[in-house]
Amino acid sequence: MARAKLLSGGNPQIAKGYGEAPICAYLDAVPGWKQAACRQIDAIVSEQVTGVEKAIKWNSPFYGTEKDCWFLSFHCFDRYVKVTFFRGAELSPPPAETSKYRAVRYHHVREGEELGEQFADWVRQAAALPGERM
Repeated sequence: MARAKLLSGGNPQIAKGYGEAPICAYLDAVPGWKQAACRQIDAIVSEQVTGVEKAIKWNSPFYGTEKDCWFLSFHCFDRYVKVTFFRGAELSPPPAETSKYRAVRYHHVREGEELGEQFADWVRQAAALPGERM
């Protein structure tokens, strides 16, 4: 099987698709320490949200409670993995990183960081909000 092309920041270029298979392809292609971080994000979301919908869109994993209606995504950059909460401003407490879009908040996962209960709580809260259609 051919190795996925890596885009800037080490983010894998993976074809758009729905379900577990494209997510697995993405996770398998993430290089270095970011692979463990991305696998941890996927595991927490899968554990916290029963029946979570998964897809790869724009070379990033997306998670939702229904098809094409998403509450979370992530993307690899050089120094961190950026987790996007599409309605993150409504989370309590909201993730620290702001966006030019008022509703969106980010959490940056850095090398060696373990995602704990706060992250799991954000995932549960985000999944309970209406998702973003895209």
